[in-house]
Amino acid sequence: GKYVVNGGISTWTMMNQYERAVHRGTSASAFGDGRMSIPENANGVPDILDEARWNMDFMLKMQVPVGQPLAGMVHHKVHDANWTGLALRPDQDNQPRQLRPPSTAATLNMAATAAQCARIWRTIDSAFSTRCQTAADRAWAAAQANPNVIASNSDGNGGGAYGDSRLSDEFYWAAAELYITTGSATYLNFMTSSPHYRTVPSFGWADTEALGTISLAVVPNNLSSTDINTIRNNISTAANGYLNIINTQGSRLPFAGATGGNYFWGSNSVVVNNATVLALAYDFTSQAQYLNGAAEAMNYILGRNALDRSYVTGYGENPMQNPHHRFWAFQANSNFPRPPAGAMSGGPNSGLDDPYAQANLQGCAPQKCFADHIESYSTNEITINWNAPLA
Repeated sequence: GKYVVNGGISTWTMMNQYERAVHRGTSASAFGDGRMSIPENANGVPDILDEARWNMDFMLKMQVPVGQPLAGMVHHKVHDANWTGLALRPDQDNQPRQLRPPSTAATLNMAATAAQCARIWRTIDSAFSTRCQTAADRAWAAAQANPNVIASNSDGNGGGAYGDSRLSDEFYWAAAELYITTGSATYLNFMTSSPHYRTVPSFGWADTEALGTISLAVVPNNLSSTDINTIRNNISTAANGYLNIINTQGSRLPFAGATGGNYFWGSNSVVVNNATVLALAYDFTSQAQYLNGAAEAMNYILGRNALDRSYVTGYGENPMQNPHHRFWAFQANSNFPRPPAGAMSGGPNSGLDDPYAQANLQGCAPQKCFADHIESYSTNEITINWNAPLA
């Protein structure tokens, strides 16, 4: 399936990497045209933006057209009517695709990323920039008019449900991105009145307030220097918390698990997202402890962990090789390819939320609740929202 709430944080992450390189780095050349093996690598546009635009285009197409019921809202997701089996090429999938209803969360994800898109493409492709800004404005207005349209957690046949009933974080994130792009007092007043203003909690697809705060810290805007310094200090404070966690963990990673130290589905995404905060703190302070903390996170991901396992295909002495993937499905059918190098799986999950994990990992210690097997979707799944921060 394709999900706007996964696509939102993924697209934001890629565009934020570019904005960070432009505004805080020494050079954006690492993301320049021709650096990646993609079809668009000779079009004069940084390759990372070509990748981001691919998903931005998808999200724009998910917006309800003018004149239709719920115009301006954004459909939550699109996926097959029923779950398909493993080892399946897209052109061989005979399931009908179903467009699922709009949600406020998806609408705000699109408002935030489209506003970000509008400012980035302003000097690259003015027509696309205008299209993004128009979509962002429509999405914000639609979300204001429909502030509590929740995707059903029971809508999980053929694709994940991805329900999210807490929307104040998405409203704040969207207002922050729209304010940075437009300077409008409407968005400034909404943003500064939010309880999430200037906060930097751990983030993921359903918890997005930190994304708005990070953009305010990275991208030049009209906030006072006092406010911007406060935001950057809050990022450093959050990073200090991750450094403290590193010092309590045997594998020295910036993640202590949930209640009782249990790891949850997609735990690796938390590790790399927390590493992003550590790296930003280094940007703002030049203190080596933060850079070293980000490196500790990558040490864990690449093999310094309880399983001596790299969770990234093609990297490390003992890399993951059999992700849960319908096309990179060599383990299920040798006529299909192995995964290319550079894909990260979700990692340990104490919940054992798939039959293979339940049959083979009972009694596992949290950091050992992982199986490099194509059937273990709850530990070895590949998604865009935890591979974007890996990049």
